[in-house]
Amino acid sequence: MVKHEIKARLERLQERVAAAAQACGRNPADITVVAVAKTVPVELIEEAIELGVGHVGENRVQEASPKFERIGRKAIWHMVGHLQTNKVKRALEVFDVIQSVDTVRLGKAIGERALAIGRVADVLLEVNTSGEESKFGFDPDDLVSGVEEMCTLESLRISGLMTVGPLVDKPEEARGAFVLLRELGRRISDLGFPNVDMSVLSMGMSGDFEVAIQEGATMIRVGTAIFGERR
Repeated sequence: MVKHEIKARLERLQERVAAAAQACGRNPADITVVAVAKTVPVELIEEAIELGVGHVGENRVQEASPKFERIGRKAIWHMVGHLQTNKVKRALEVFDVIQSVDTVRLGKAIGERALAIGRVADVLLEVNTSGEESKFGFDPDDLVSGVEEMCTLESLRISGLMTVGPLVDKPEEARGAFVLLRELGRRISDLGFPNVDMSVLSMGMSGDFEVAIQEGATMIRVGTAIFGERR
């Protein structure tokens, strides 16, 4: 892919985000786009950053690490894939935000490591809103108790929630998952836990982000819509 293709894709993406936001009375500027760079060569990520991409997402610590070594803090790095506890140390060295905290155990491991290095880790809690066994994430019924356990960790800042919508034929069929995440965010916000701020709802990907925006997404994670079909 050459640079003008990424530029054209980004322009088209911005048009779609703006249209989706304006259709439901929202400001497009309130929606952050995370460019998911799984399997994308570092050269293309650098081109996207030059064209204005400010947030980069990666699914695996080991894939992100060499890209981060080359690119550095030219973008804000988001961990969006499943994180194993034995990768927490390196994850905190690379990523500014860990979106995929899917268990209390992982949250506590991140908090303990962040405390050891004198940092407050910015995290989102991943929720399995579709009920699919193949997906990671908190069961919606267990989320409040999980937040209650983690909110006392001063080195952990819970900034919101994340979900991966179900794999469906029509984007509309994913709406229920996004509605559920929004409602969970409101419920937790109303409970007033310390160190918890439900300002981020990370939901919606290349195939369904318009529906997610309609249901309150403040952050979308898109790869194909920027970089083309995954290699």
